[in-house]
Amino acid sequence: QVQLVESGGGLVQPGGSLRLSCAASGIIFKIDVMGWYRQAPGKQRELVARITSGGGPNYADSVKGRFTISRDSAKNMVYLQMNSLKPEDTAVYYCNMLPIIGSEYWGQGTQVTVSS
Repeated sequence: QVQLVESGGGLVQPGGSLRLSCAASGIIFKIDVMGWYRQAPGKQRELVARITSGGGPNYADSVKGRFTISRDSAKNMVYLQMNSLKPEDTAVYYCNMLPIIGSEYWGQGTQVTVSS
């Protein structure tokens, strides 16, 4: 059974930092793409950052220069370092993984709230 478990969300003041982690288990094939998406209330889910097994990372324009995605392929883990957080970053953040064979998988989501 495949499981993606996110951790690291919480409440932080504007300008603060958080680090999200996502651990995958039960995926048989090598994971090609690992990413983070977010969904704010009343809005569609959007891509925040993604990183492929053989290429560099891609970021949404709204987080460039503030967020950094990284991965540990040996452990099937992906991370999102979020700095200089803004209230508009408030959302539920979802981990996403796409193996080289088969369909993508999603985590259950972790809440990030940026507020003073």
